[in-house]
Amino acid sequence: MVSVMMYCTAMCPYCVRAEQLLQRKGAEVTKVRVDLEPDRLQEMMTKSGGRRSVPQIFVDQFHVGGYDELAELDRAGKLEPLLQ
Repeated sequence: MVSVMMYCTAMCPYCVRAEQLLQRKGAEVTKVRVDLEPDRLQEMMTKSGGRRSVPQIFVDQFHVGGYDELAELDRAGKLEPLLQ
């Protein structure tokens, strides 16, 4: 099973949508709340190439990006194979 990690905050509608989409696909999501753990924000920025917005989603070590990129992978039929 793959590892799915999502950097997020509490008040982020795109984070909620991303988590819902991933759960519908059967993925277990590990959330890292950068609003509660501000030190993890720098970690997220380093891993994502400097992105500061949430969500930032990683499947294993692959950086998917944010919700828009996740939804595009789903529309293209590439999300489920990535989660296999």
